[in-house]
Amino acid sequence: MSRVVEASGSGPDLVLLHGWGMNGAAWGPLLPLLESRFRVTRLELPGHGESPWDDEGDDLTRWAEAALAAAPPQAAWLGWSLGGLVMQRAAVLAPERVSALVGVATSPCFVRREGWETAMAPESLAQFGEALERDPEGTIRRFLALQFHGVEDGRALQRELGTALAQRPRPVPEALRAGLLLLLESDLREALAGIDRPRLWILGGRDRLVPPGLGSALPPGVQVRLLERAGHAPFLSHPEAVAVAVTEFLGHG
Repeated sequence: MSRVVEASGSGPDLVLLHGWGMNGAAWGPLLPLLESRFRVTRLELPGHGESPWDDEGDDLTRWAEAALAAAPPQAAWLGWSLGGLVMQRAAVLAPERVSALVGVATSPCFVRREGWETAMAPESLAQFGEALERDPEGTIRRFLALQFHGVEDGRALQRELGTALAQRPRPVPEALRAGLLLLLESDLREALAGIDRPRLWILGGRDRLVPPGLGSALPPGVQVRLLERAGHAPFLSHPEAVAVAVTEFLGHG
């Protein structure tokens, strides 16, 4: 279901997986900063951008298998938001294929559960689903605005991201519904703790979707970099800081 958008740059392989409702054009100013250090492969999630949709593709394992099918034989993976869930599942399915994990504004469990408070209220995510059925385009616009809530130059960054995303096809409604369901139902806390690979989480101090307090709830061994002034898309508001964190973590600083 997933496809390579583009492979660029030179160096060790690095896979990028975007978030819900986005596509491979979302990486903006981060991309050239990584291309100088890595051979970057951007993947599009099922039903997003030009990646085809399979009516049986409503399972996280299938999304991860699709990403693995399009990825290099071995690479470090960077997953943003929903892409981070797919990345974590891929590392469980094929640990020999994933040399390191970089989670950007992502979580092993996006909604609150017993003993897990550093997450969204399930009702908030369910409301996204209801709004999506009534007004798909308006829901995507509101979601884009949430990426930069409280971030300096947030409106300008939102416009830039919207313009970049418009270069590629819109996500299909079935993929949007399935993606929200994955965010609502997935719980990879035990899986993340058991992944025997270097792991770095980059979080935004002003993120409205993944609370910055998640850093203290992640399993031992997960490195955390908190960008205090960033929101849910730190690689767009603070691309240099994210690039430095990634290259230093992967040993190419």
